[in-house]
Amino acid sequence: RRLGFVAQLLSRNGIIAIIAAISPYREVREQLKKTSANFIEVYVKAPIAVCESRDVKGLYAKARAGQIEHFTGISDPYEEPINPDITCLTDKFTVEQCVGQVLEYLESQGLREDKRSLGRYCNQRRRESVKSSGVGVQE
Repeated sequence: RRLGFVAQLLSRNGIIAIIAAISPYREVREQLKKTSANFIEVYVKAPIAVCESRDVKGLYAKARAGQIEHFTGISDPYEEPINPDITCLTDKFTVEQCVGQVLEYLESQGLREDKRSLGRYCNQRRRESVKSSGVGVQE
């Protein structure tokens, strides 16, 4: 929630905020989506076995051994997004392919052409968000 709040503050001032975080609870993500004018959800999906095989710090093994409590995916739940804007299947595609997928999405939304396109998109989403909340909008 805190990261989402900071991203909203930045976004309101025309600054692009990219947040890379484990956000395990669907309700929190849905709330951010509703209150953020330009929220794009990217689900970086990997099976738990793949996550464990990539874990160079051994955190998953420690969590399975009970040495780390409340570890997402092991002792705490992870609620998969129902309808993310983008899903990157990291067990099937390379990092470069996943990045390409995100960039293609941004292009399809008109967000990669130039900064003005991104600004127009942010302003449009902000107006839509305010209109849906029932608060008047001045154009």
